Amino acid sequence: MASAAAPIDGRSIDTDDARWRGPLFVITIFVGSFLLFLVQPMIARMALPRLGGAPAVWNSAMLVYQALLLGGYAYAHLLGRLHVMRQALVHAALLCAAALWLPIGLAAVYPSATANPALWVPWLLLVSIGPLFFAVSAQAPLIQRWYSAASGGRDPYALYAASNLGSFTGLLAYPLFVEPGFALAAQSRLWSIGYGVLILLVIGCATLLPRHDPARPAAARPSEPPPLRRQLYWVLLAFVPSGLMLSTTTYITTDIVAMPLLWVLPLGLYLLSFSVAFSTRGGVARTITFIAPFTLLICGAVAIRNNPAQPFFSMAVGLLLLFVVAVALHAEMYRTRPAPERLTGFYLAMSFGGALGGLFAGLFAPLLFDWTYEHPLLLLLAGCVVPMRALTPALQRVWNYDRRATLLTAVAVALVLLLAVVGLAGPAWLSGNAAMITAVGIGLIGMLAVGRRVPFVACLLAIGLVLGVWHSFELSARPGARTRSYFGIYTVRDLPAEGLRSLAHGTTQHGVEITVPGRETEPTAYYGRRSGIGQAMQALPALAGADASVGVVGLGTGTLACYARPGQSWRFFEIDPAVLRIARDDGAFHFLGRCLPHVPVIIGDARLTLAARPEGQFNLLALDAFSSDVVPMHLLTVEAFANYARVVARDGLLLVHISNRFLDLRPVIAGAAAEGGWAAAVYDDEVDREALDQRHLASSVWVAMSRNPATLARLTALAPAGETHWQPLAAKPGFAPWTDDFASILPLLTAGAPKADAAR
Repeated sequence: MASAAAPIDGRSIDTDDARWRGPLFVITIFVGSFLLFLVQPMIARMALPRLGGAPAVWNSAMLVYQALLLGGYAYAHLLGRLHVMRQALVHAALLCAAALWLPIGLAAVYPSATANPALWVPWLLLVSIGPLFFAVSAQAPLIQRWYSAASGGRDPYALYAASNLGSFTGLLAYPLFVEPGFALAAQSRLWSIGYGVLILLVIGCATLLPRHDPARPAAARPSEPPPLRRQLYWVLLAFVPSGLMLSTTTYITTDIVAMPLLWVLPLGLYLLSFSVAFSTRGGVARTITFIAPFTLLICGAVAIRNNPAQPFFSMAVGLLLLFVVAVALHAEMYRTRPAPERLTGFYLAMSFGGALGGLFAGLFAPLLFDWTYEHPLLLLLAGCVVPMRALTPALQRVWNYDRRATLLTAVAVALVLLLAVVGLAGPAWLSGNAAMITAVGIGLIGMLAVGRRVPFVACLLAIGLVLGVWHSFELSARPGARTRSYFGIYTVRDLPAEGLRSLAHGTTQHGVEITVPGRETEPTAYYGRRSGIGQAMQALPALAGADASVGVVGLGTGTLACYARPGQSWRFFEIDPAVLRIARDDGAFHFLGRCLPHVPVIIGDARLTLAARPEGQFNLLALDAFSSDVVPMHLLTVEAFANYARVVARDGLLLVHISNRFLDLRPVIAGAAAEGGWAAAVYDDEVDREALDQRHLASSVWVAMSRNPATLARLTALAPAGETHWQPLAAKPGFAPWTDDFASILPLLTAGAPKADAAR
């Protein structure tokens, strides 16, 4: 016979009846979370033409989402003071009111060219989707509470696993299925239909709720509220994975692989960690929690070491580290969870910690640090709170024996510090592998120290210092060596053995200057005289006359300025004021100062600033806008090329730089050329970096375009003797050109894409 659950409305709920109700609540919470995290990349994609595609834009968007999530959880917590039927009425009314913002899309407001993106991005997202996101974000805690009431007091926490599984599914569905398959208008309609389905599901759940408070047995008392210390513990446990998720995003897209689509992977794994940690079958979570300290030692060392020769391996290690730490800390939250009637307060504390972690990694860290110091700091903090159990029961008994453990702790810490000093000093007898050898030694001590917090954390700290953090301190201490802005991290490095100075944005080289006296203004890197842009600049007087007008999108170190000739008119367009300071004001590079000291540099996104230029202003426009190794998608759409066609003279040239380690952008440019009536040719300049006379150069791929085929023919006929010839840019069969309404990078991902040199 089926057992009876707690009475509701004076009657017992049959267990089979309660089981029948469960799937509806699970489906509702899954659909709500699916929609919630489907809309995140969708609205970011819609915002591309206005905001650009830097990783910082995604992090700013995440701050907005976390703030709205916190607001939704606070609303759910306050709503918990009402009877569940009144909760349902209020929430259904809120969902219907938020539907006024449908169909989903961006508000009709536009930033000025000089608007601060750190403020503008959150504002645009708030006014565009704030009410909808707020209403849907309250789903998880509310539906769990309703399930507990409808099922007679069953434990609702397992439903949170379904919630985060829905979030994970929605997040991955967008780049894999939704974006490649639907234009933005269709995406908006589909999401709106899904929102309508969600309202019906919520109403369905409401019909299963008890109409009166359930009778409580006389002996039953409400559980005690969790003490403040426990609540702060939950906040800390939520703070670390949330901050680590954003710092991993910044780290892998800035210092490892600056590639599109990677921004969703850390968030996806972060969401998946909740599903694992909150599962009623906790075997997987317990296993991951046990290995978490050892993973911190091993994977943390690899993540900090960051081998540029193996970027995808380093990326995989960083993502594995995030997932393991997040599961361990979220499982600890689940283990210490309160009774179901305190559920909304528990989720409010968790959301508050998540929002704090997002603020630290997404807002404060870029203001406080000139490198991704937040990443090793959060790994160190994870080591301070991650649950740990010694490798063997015998080791655990040793650490539990207070007097002996105290002595061993002191010895272990002293040995770790000694090894750290040796590793940082790098004595000759350890040759060039001092850091790695000492890190292995420290790691072995750390393995034995698992189970005792102080020596373990000391090992984590020492490994981080030895394998990269100390070197980063040294770079930060050099005036002008490193700059961090909203758009990325820029590092100036001197290579005295090669007589070069370079500027790197993340992992990608953005400019090189020869430091040999007399050669400082020689074109270098992707802009050498035999490169596609070099040929166009040298041919410009013959093509457009001595008074040609030149525009360059993307300043870098200002290398192209040294192609300027008397009588020409030049303008640069640059989105990041920090780049202008590096190229002109800091004195690190001399291209602008010696070749075009008074050239106008227009700050702002090129889509906006070019729209304000006169028609047919430029005889040559060079598009060289990179965010690390990522070309902003909104600058390569058909609409963007229509803007270029407006400002480039009919007989003028458009040069587009498409060197890239991860994407073959030729089909994108070919599609835009066909749509806009451009003739196009591509020049692939392969450089032998081992040759002494080419170390200042970099391989590059440039596309030359003109709406007058005769102009393009004259340029391509001037290729240097003995060099690669310009090739017609062929369209890719079946490839749809990018538009502001539809674009996908999946067809462009290829190991054989044209390459850009990584920063050395």
